[in-house]
Amino acid sequence: MIGGIFPIFNKQETVIASFERKTERVNCSGFDLRAFRWIQVMMFAIDEINRDEFLLPNISLGYKIIDSCASPTNVLRAALTLVREQDKEETTPQCHLPMTALVAESGSSQSLAVAGTLGPFRVPMVSYFSTCACLSDRSKYPSFFRTIPSDYYQAKALASLVQRHEWTWIGALQSDNDYGRNGISAFTKEVEKMGVCIAFVGTILRTYPPSKINEVVELIKQSTVKVILAFVPEGDLYPLMKEVVRQNITGIQWIASEAWVTAARPSTPEMFKSFGGTVGFVVRKMAIPKLGPFLKNISPYSTSQSAFVSDFWETMVNDRLQKVNFVDEYGEKVFFDENGDPPASYELINWQLRDGESVCTGVCPNGTRKAQIKGQPVCCFDCIPCADGSISNTTADCILCPEEYWSNERRDECIIKTTEFLSYTETMGIILTALSLFGASITLATIIIFIHFRETPIVKANNSELSSLLLVSLFFCFLCPLTFIGEPTVWSCMLRHTAFGVTFALCISCVLGKTIVVVTAFRATQPGNNMAGRFGPVQQRIIVFSCTAIQIVICVLWLKINPPFPDKALRYNNKKIILECNTGSDAAFYAVLGYISLLAAVCLVLAFLARKLPDNFNEAKFISFSMFIFCAVWATFIPAYISSPGKYTVAVEIFAIWSSAFGLLLSIFLPKCYIILIKPERNTKKHMMGKVKKILR
Repeated sequence: MIGGIFPIFNKQETVIASFERKTERVNCSGFDLRAFRWIQVMMFAIDEINRDEFLLPNISLGYKIIDSCASPTNVLRAALTLVREQDKEETTPQCHLPMTALVAESGSSQSLAVAGTLGPFRVPMVSYFSTCACLSDRSKYPSFFRTIPSDYYQAKALASLVQRHEWTWIGALQSDNDYGRNGISAFTKEVEKMGVCIAFVGTILRTYPPSKINEVVELIKQSTVKVILAFVPEGDLYPLMKEVVRQNITGIQWIASEAWVTAARPSTPEMFKSFGGTVGFVVRKMAIPKLGPFLKNISPYSTSQSAFVSDFWETMVNDRLQKVNFVDEYGEKVFFDENGDPPASYELINWQLRDGESVCTGVCPNGTRKAQIKGQPVCCFDCIPCADGSISNTTADCILCPEEYWSNERRDECIIKTTEFLSYTETMGIILTALSLFGASITLATIIIFIHFRETPIVKANNSELSSLLLVSLFFCFLCPLTFIGEPTVWSCMLRHTAFGVTFALCISCVLGKTIVVVTAFRATQPGNNMAGRFGPVQQRIIVFSCTAIQIVICVLWLKINPPFPDKALRYNNKKIILECNTGSDAAFYAVLGYISLLAAVCLVLAFLARKLPDNFNEAKFISFSMFIFCAVWATFIPAYISSPGKYTVAVEIFAIWSSAFGLLLSIFLPKCYIILIKPERNTKKHMMGKVKKILR
């Protein structure tokens, strides 16, 4: 004997119960055509089994079917009724018909009630429409089986559907029972892994008063979601559907669970206005041969007959069902897994295809990124611009541009940075070039003056050889800045630093030689002092060229070990690449500067000691002043050089070269040129030696 429990009527007033080809009445009403079809299919299946003499030889199956009125309490009462009737029959020796299995129920809540009660007694129960994943718990429901996939698989399928359409902001409706709560719970777990947010979860039930239905409708109206999943049986959803249509709520993409996606009542022209486009999964269907004629032969005037089961079914227990595994005549494999679930298989149902997008905030435009709003789901966010140097154009996150690129104003594209260097064509480059050429021209003019007036006393008295060499070195010092202007290259970087170091070393060496000449000349005026004879032109040349040679050696070692090279500096300006000459070896660079500073310091000390030389033209004073200017310029140059950004570093270096060269030229040679050109009457030997003679008297 096989028991059957179906929700034939869905209201508790008056209804039928059909068992063993008999009819009984209970208090229910509201005939459910789908449940009636389920009953007919069960009867058809049992008749087919009984007609096949090879399937169960000498055994016939019987059945008892009771209505549950779609109520957990009624289905439990029906199950207990079947068990009680079994006990009564077992007390009658001539009618021994044990109930060996139970086919029940459509609703998950109803099946939970029966499976939880009959499970400890190991009464096999097979459900034809209960999909709640909770029923797969073998520890609670050890004898429960079903022929429909668990909602665990449906939740995965629905989550994949949501992900496929890139819906990230959706609403959800659940029925106030195990089916709805467990279904939404499983679905939520799946979509959270995909970054999908649930805006709200509304709860409904067919027995809810209109006020509670309206609360859910208002929740839908106030939300910004455009996609709603309803994990609800048809009967629970129908009151809300009517209210949605009444309030003309449209523009929502509905996702249906298998319980209502193919239901009859929602599939009407009236409902289509609001629910057109609904999509969802349904358990696969196929035609059953011979079922059509069987259903057509149903007649209220014919009496159905069925044989009772034999003693064989007394031995059919729970483990036999667990071992069921065969391929039916339609090529489908039939078995129950360890949880009593069949193979999961769905077909996609779509009432009408309609494009739609559902998000809380919307997609952030290019050039912006998502900023999570505190206290809101991850799908609710602000869109804020990407930081400088980063962009977004394909993802929701900002990515940094490569090192030599920068973000455009819209922050949606990385553009190559502009290169910058001190150019001859820009204002600063033009000014510095003009000043350098101006200084070189003045120096050249001074050379011409000294050559033209080389026989005059003032030129002879100032050591024409050293003066000429000093002027030549100053001429090249003024030309050195030209190597600092323009795009840096390998050769220009090596030339600018070495040329600067050598020319200034030569320049200061000449000044040092002149200073020693002045000091020795002063000492030579004293009786018994022949120092002047010991420091002649040869010694002067040795001092100049030996001091210069030391700087040359430093520069050669610099170029040999770690020479300067062109470099792209990115540290000064994020939007620009500064082309500059890297010194290569900072130690060599500061050694060159340090050596020049050492020579200048020695010159300054010697000139300062000879500052009171008693003649009409005391050159030691001018050398002291020029060395003071030189040292002051280079003392301020180093901190300015370190702190200046980009091409301004080059400008500071050029200015230091230019100002120190001008200081030497004007301090040492301007007074001489003034006497030669403006005051020629003072350009006499007598005038120059006047003070010396007075002192000697």
